[in-house]
Amino acid sequence: MNLFWFRRDLRLDDNIGLFHALTSSEEVLPIFIFDDSILSQLPKDDARVTFIHQQLEKIQTQLQSNGKELAVFHGKPIEVFQKLISENTIQSVYTNHDYEPYARKRDLELFHLFKEHHIEFKTSKDQVIFEKSEVVKDDGTPYVVYTPYANKWKENFKKIKLVHYPSEENLHKIAHHSYPFLSLTEIGFEISPITISNYDVSASLIDNYEATRNFPALNRTSYLGIYLRFGAVSIRKMVGKAIASKNETFFKELIWREFFMQILWHFPHTPRSSFRPKYDAIRWENNEELFQKWCDGKTGYPFVDAGMRELNATGHMHNRVRMITASFLCKHLLIDWRWGETYFAQKLLDYEQSSNVGNWQWAAGSGVDAAPYFRIFNPTEQIKKFDKELKYIKKWIPEFETFDYPKPIVDHKEARERCLKVYKEAVG
Repeated sequence: MNLFWFRRDLRLDDNIGLFHALTSSEEVLPIFIFDDSILSQLPKDDARVTFIHQQLEKIQTQLQSNGKELAVFHGKPIEVFQKLISENTIQSVYTNHDYEPYARKRDLELFHLFKEHHIEFKTSKDQVIFEKSEVVKDDGTPYVVYTPYANKWKENFKKIKLVHYPSEENLHKIAHHSYPFLSLTEIGFEISPITISNYDVSASLIDNYEATRNFPALNRTSYLGIYLRFGAVSIRKMVGKAIASKNETFFKELIWREFFMQILWHFPHTPRSSFRPKYDAIRWENNEELFQKWCDGKTGYPFVDAGMRELNATGHMHNRVRMITASFLCKHLLIDWRWGETYFAQKLLDYEQSSNVGNWQWAAGSGVDAAPYFRIFNPTEQIKKFDKELKYIKKWIPEFETFDYPKPIVDHKEARERCLKVYKEAVG
């Protein structure tokens, strides 16, 4: 028997690792493991855990219509596999690549376990078009600026063909078994009160993406992030849609995702340290009271506050507003970007470590392809550009323009001058 381990690929269609498992000579036991090392750090109503379980239920329903079942476990992956190995004769374990530092460490430990038991560990590229060192400079070094990376990405893309892997057509190869399908309650979680939006990749959204994407009141975002994060949709299908629409901006967003993924792969220290080392010399103020006001959306800067309240209420924040809130934390409040990155990691439904770290370092000026440190968003001017009718702000701040709305916690001009001074002292 072979195993297929679902991870960040929660679908039965166009799943490369699953396709390879199901077209092998053995029957396949499909499994998912709720990893206790990750779950133990999350609140018991985390919306992402609810989302994962809902995707597993969809897989289970599809499998049951074919007389098959998914096995769902809870624990440390190495312990779950030790149990499975003791109870079954396993030839190979199939799965798809995961690029985050924790996943790489976990997979290396499992590789040694499988090797000890003469089990092959067969992994495939599924969640990206290009991975690791597939898009690099001619001398083999990684790109650290987006535009040349994107140009090379497109150049390489012209040489390949988008292939569909019909994993869904081979479900008869799934083995019968008696392992459980654990409920949310059985893994110690409850259904989140946050509603997760369906994604929208309709022709009208993609065709108008460039014109509408910067205006949060229009709510013309795809909500695709969480679906790509957990592989509930195929990246190959999404790229296919972007190409069919001929919308360059939407297409570029998908390439940005892969740019940050390869940065994390080549520079796995970046979640903890600045990509540009001299930026670790910045003397952050890290005022806990001001940080809490930022978290709560009570800074007195309406665009910042609306964004934080949207995040806290929905697990989502419009991309334009993410830039404004992140810049404000680092530049106006002089609070370490890692504090903000951690808060977003706790709250964002579409949290993707590579993009979150990459974008926070961009906002702080310390990352790849970063904005120069002296570029400091004026949150009030941003309102004039992107929410001049105040629709977004009024939606999330009902007390806006009343005495109940807080006064600004810092003065923009003073905060800007202080930021420039502190940054200049650190980085010259």
